[in-house]
Amino acid sequence: MGFILEKQNKFEKIGFLSSGTKQANKAKQEFQKLYGKIAIENADVVVALGGDGLMLQTLHRMMNTDIPIYGVNYGTLGFLMNAEGRFEDLLHKLQNAETTIIHPLLMQVEDENGEIHSARAINEVSLLRQSHQAAKLSVSIDNRVRLEELVCDGILVATPAGSTAYNLSAHGPILPINAPMLALTPISPYRPRRWRGALLPSSAKVEINVINLQKRPVNVAADNFEIRNIRKVIINEDKTSSMHMMFDPGHSLEERILNEQFYEG
Repeated sequence: MGFILEKQNKFEKIGFLSSGTKQANKAKQEFQKLYGKIAIENADVVVALGGDGLMLQTLHRMMNTDIPIYGVNYGTLGFLMNAEGRFEDLLHKLQNAETTIIHPLLMQVEDENGEIHSARAINEVSLLRQSHQAAKLSVSIDNRVRLEELVCDGILVATPAGSTAYNLSAHGPILPINAPMLALTPISPYRPRRWRGALLPSSAKVEINVINLQKRPVNVAADNFEIRNIRKVIINEDKTSSMHMMFDPGHSLEERILNEQFYEG
């Protein structure tokens, strides 16, 4: 995942997206009174009003457009968002914001019928058991089998941007945003008991095969895109795709991820 800081100088056309909550919709109306109504596809910058869920949706929507996204928190946690401020200050904030360029994961999935599916993930690609029985998986890295049999509830591959989300809840490591690494984290591993995951170079190709898929079915999700009854999945970072996230000075994604490692709450 790359990391670049840029200064944005001028935004003549600002597009606004709302999460649909009452507070976010009201903010959108106030912003549009001041800055006008612009179609998202024609905007110089997109301002997303809501929480992290809206930000993920917007990042997927704006992937490879080179249109930067500035999030304003009208949700709950808002880890990927900037703090709410005065409506009149928005243009100044945009002009002084720092931009982080991130790359998603690409997953290619073969289901039980042999059909191939693909999707991209900004946070993580996660596999989960579908029944009361634990999943049995084999894990290969760059075409070399590293775990012949992992018995678990599931496993995930997380980007640095997603390392503080599901990955952290599964006791995976937090990765600096500029680290060329991925986190491979098991979910409730049973065998081998002592295996707690691995740190991989971002260039790694991860292949996970489902063992005995008829008896122990598994699904896979790339962010909110889900496929059930899979046979295998291949995951790698997609350097050909990118998204631009904007943050207020001193509150970059790099700084937030660093702060998370010292959070005691």
